[in-house]
Amino acid sequence: MKLQLALDSSNSQEAKRILEKVSDLVDIVEVGTPLLMKEGVKVVTEIKSAYPQLEVLADLKIMDAGDIEASIGFEAGADIVTVLGVAHDVTIGRAVNQARTLSKKVMIDLIAVSDVRARIDQIDAIAPDYCCVHTAFDLQDHGMDPLREIQLVQSALKRTQMAVAGGINPGILPDILAYHPAVVIVGGFITNHPEPRQAALQIKELLA
Repeated sequence: MKLQLALDSSNSQEAKRILEKVSDLVDIVEVGTPLLMKEGVKVVTEIKSAYPQLEVLADLKIMDAGDIEASIGFEAGADIVTVLGVAHDVTIGRAVNQARTLSKKVMIDLIAVSDVRARIDQIDAIAPDYCCVHTAFDLQDHGMDPLREIQLVQSALKRTQMAVAGGINPGILPDILAYHPAVVIVGGFITNHPEPRQAALQIKELLA
């Protein structure tokens, strides 16, 4: 079970400062979409160069031109790129094929997928590396319960591993761990904590 740190701040210096404090505690470092939008993929190259031992995920949220856009992330140094689950199957397939060619990985983000059960069967047939159950940031304050969706996805996947993201903290994590996700993605609990290392250690203890 891997811990992925989501660096969603648009401030690259702040993101790098946090990563310095916790790099030995995480397995995957996610260069979040706001950071990519502000800094471009060069920040992926910078982080991969500084931490070659870590897997780096570029949260590109690809929606079209799957092979071309995946290549941009991979060429910058990303080990994993994200594709939206609402993208066309051909887009997902092209990103996955490009990843296989380069010995890289693809994570499908299920954010905003309306019929998760039906879509999971279609995505699983394409066999990306991960499917991420993602409680959207804008919905986290509206009482959305991610556990039902996690249970649904976990029971449906056959060829693809599950990742979980969205508002994860030590309070909800034990319930999530019951479904044995391959990747647990934590952002704000660590990055907004006054002591990021202490927060990361809390998560690691629960994962252990």
